[in-house]
Parts: sequence; C-alpha cells; structure tokens
Amino acid sequence: MGIEFLISTKYLRSNQKKGFVSFISGASMVGLILGVMTLITVLSVMNGFHKELRDRILGSISHSYISEFGDKLDNWEDIRGYINENSKVIDSAPYIERYGLVYANNKSFGVSVRGVKPELEKNTSAVFSKVEQGKLEATESNMLIGYGLAQRLGISVGGTVILLTPEGSSTNNYVKPNYSKFTVSGIFDAGINEYDNSLAFIHLNQAQNIFSMDSEVTGIRLKLYDLFKAKEITSEIVAGLGSDKYYGIDWTVQKSNFIKALNLEKQMISIVLSLIIAVAAFNIVSMMVMVVTDKKADIAILRTIGMTPKRIIKIFFYQGLCIGLVGILIGVILGVALSYNIESVVSSIESLLGFQFFPKDVFYIDRFPSEVHIKDIFVVVAGAIGLVFLASIYPAIRAGKVNIAKVLSHE
Repeated sequence: MGIEFLISTKYLRSNQKKGFVSFISGASMVGLILGVMTLITVLSVMNGFHKELRDRILGSISHSYISEFGDKLDNWEDIRGYINENSKVIDSAPYIERYGLVYANNKSFGVSVRGVKPELEKNTSAVFSKVEQGKLEATESNMLIGYGLAQRLGISVGGTVILLTPEGSSTNNYVKPNYSKFTVSGIFDAGINEYDNSLAFIHLNQAQNIFSMDSEVTGIRLKLYDLFKAKEITSEIVAGLGSDKYYGIDWTVQKSNFIKALNLEKQMISIVLSLIIAVAAFNIVSMMVMVVTDKKADIAILRTIGMTPKRIIKIFFYQGLCIGLVGILIGVILGVALSYNIESVVSSIESLLGFQFFPKDVFYIDRFPSEVHIKDIFVVVAGAIGLVFLASIYPAIRAGKVNIAKVLSHE
C-alpha cells in the first residue's frame, strides 16, 4: 500500500477535527455497524428458530421411515434387525398409523392414531420424554394424547375416551364404525399444535387388534446420527432391502413445503435487512465526495510534486475502505456477541417493559433461540465489503480527476 495508505490514514485523523465531515463519517460507520450487527443477529435467531422447530417436528415424525408397498410390513423384526446393523442408524421402531375419531364429553375430533412399542419408540421419538404421567401397556387399553387435544376434549389423565375407527363389511358395500374404549394414561406436549391437537398413541398390540393387522405394521421409523444425510442413508437401506418391494421417505420429503417456507422467509428477511448495509455504504459515497471537495488543495499540491492521478485515487479509495472495514469489523463483533446473549437481553427488555414478545399460549416457541453459523457471517461480511468497495470507487476516481490548474488559480 505504501505512501498512499499512510496519507489516507492521516486524512482520516485530520477529519476528526472537521465538524460536519466528521459527523458524516461517523454516521456512515455507525450505519454499517448497525446493519451488519442486525443482519448477523437476525440470521442467528432465525437459525435458532429453524433448529427448534425442526427438532420438535422430528421428535414426532422421526428422521425417516421405511415401509413396503401397500403400507404393510409382515416380517418387521427381521427388517428392523437389518436396519439396526447400519452404523449410521441410532435405533428404529415399528409403528402403525391410521386415522380415527376420538369421543369424550359429547365432543369428537379426528385424530391420527399411532400404534407403537413404547420401549422401542422412546429411542426414536422425543414425544415420550414429554409425557406428564402414565405409560402404555400391551395388556391394557391405554392411550396417550396431546395437550391440545386434551384441552379440546375437556379430559385429563385417568379419563375415558371412545375411539371410532372404520371397519369394512364383507357382505355389504358400506363401512361401519368400530368402537374401542381407552383410558387416557398420559398427556404429552410436543410443542407443535399439529401433533398436540391431532395425535394419539396406543400400544402396537392394541393397534394390530383394532385395525386387523395381525402381526403386521405400517412401517419402521428411523433415528439417524446425521439427520442431514437422511435421504442418502434411507436410499442406501432401501437399496439393500430391495427397492422393488420397499420404499423410504425421509424428513426432508415429509416436510418439504415447511422447509422451503422457512428458507424463503430467511432469504427475504436477509434481502430486506441488507438494505440497511446498502444505505450505510452509500453514505460513504456522500461522505467521501465531501472529503474530496475539502481536500482539493491537498490533491493539487500532491499532483504538483509528482504524484500521479492513479496514486491519488488509491489514497481516497483506501480512506473509504478503511472506514467501511472498521465499521464491518465492529458490527461483526457486536452481532456475534448479541447473538450468543440474545435470550438474556430479550428477558431483560421484557422485564423492563412488562410484557412478553412471544406468549406461550400464542406461539410455538416462547423464547429467542439463537444459533450462529459461520457461513452466514461470511456471506454478510463479503456482501458488506463488496458494497463498501463499490461505494469507495466513485469518490476516489473523482479525486483523481481534480483539475489542479483551476484549484491552484483560486488559492
């Protein structure tokens, strides 16, 4: 960088004595700091929300499931044994998934009935760790229901519900209901209304009896060590079992629309917040134009002692770049610090103002989870540097084109 960089830093220090120029310079830097800090913090909070929602959803639907075409597995014990031999699989569990109607206290609601083996299901699902009390026994007609469904039915643990399921008639072309009585042995809170309001667990043996499935199951749910490789691992297992007979669905397919919506939301918010950085970067343009105007006499003197226009351009380019880089650096430091402490900061603000930003009875998540991704920081910093780079070019070129003869004639 040489002498050009030394002169640019000297101008930066001298600008501190220029009232209005110093104010514009400080405003430009503060704008960059706030823009970078805000964008990093918001992206980290969104990452935290995405992870929280993903974990809650995967706690109910598993990382993937494998079934036979026709949605019936007969030899599920052998298939589960083969699946668990895969080193990428933590555990697996059989399940039966059907639909029914629960009735209690003169109220009825449609539910997804899931038959499971509790001793196996607890290794693949987080729901069983959120049960208030009770358990499922193979010899008893027990049912676990979601917190939302319990509220809608007006029932608590120990209450009785009637489960209505369709039973086909072999002699007539109609479907008649099959009535089964269950005791609510536990209430779970999955944290997602979709499951809390419309999911009920019964024992696998009970489900086989109700839905006339003998020893069959609908499929096998898998929990994997690396959930982001679910598609690859599921395809590998299906290929080993025989893709002509079996199929597998991973969580990215089950919730593809939900994932796309989250990613689109993150992208749109990133674009909107990037405008803050853009405004701050273009403030540098106006500030540097003022600096060039203020330093015309200095430019003329430097030209007369032999400095070329190209070196003049470097001086003012370095000055704008230094202001931008310092603002970006401070913004990154503050953004990362705020991201790691956002929950305590928000709690303090809520205590001060006396209200909650995310009430538990309204939102899925009642806190501000945060997860800092290096990739997001890199993208923000790269974008901000790019804007600062562009903003520093025009004033620097203008400085190189100063008419020294005209300037000196007025001195």
